Amino acid sequence: MIDAQTKVGTFPIPRKLYRIGDIVRWTAFSRQTIHNYTVMGLIREAEWTEGGHRLYDESVFADLARIAELKKTRSLSEIRRILQKERTAGRPPGRRRRQRMN
Repeated sequence: MIDAQTKVGTFPIPRKLYRIGDIVRWTAFSRQTIHNYTVMGLIREAEWTEGGHRLYDESVFADLARIAELKKTRSLSEIRRILQKERTAGRPPGRRRRQRMN
């Protein structure tokens, strides 16, 4: 959640979450591709609805753009390794270590 500052104070702005259908509508990716990329770990859902539907935050659009660019010269398994390294590079060392142990 992001905080917004106004003349009368600070208040939280709820983050926007997107269903697969929203992502399909705004990108060139199919529903099946979004599902496959999620299962493969290339993209991550932010939350699940009570009905079991995946919800993605706005970062999914940047992730999909990065995947599309890498896909020109790399396999999906190579892309997964690249994205995992990029994601763990931004985490504090303790979190990286715990993730490797799991």
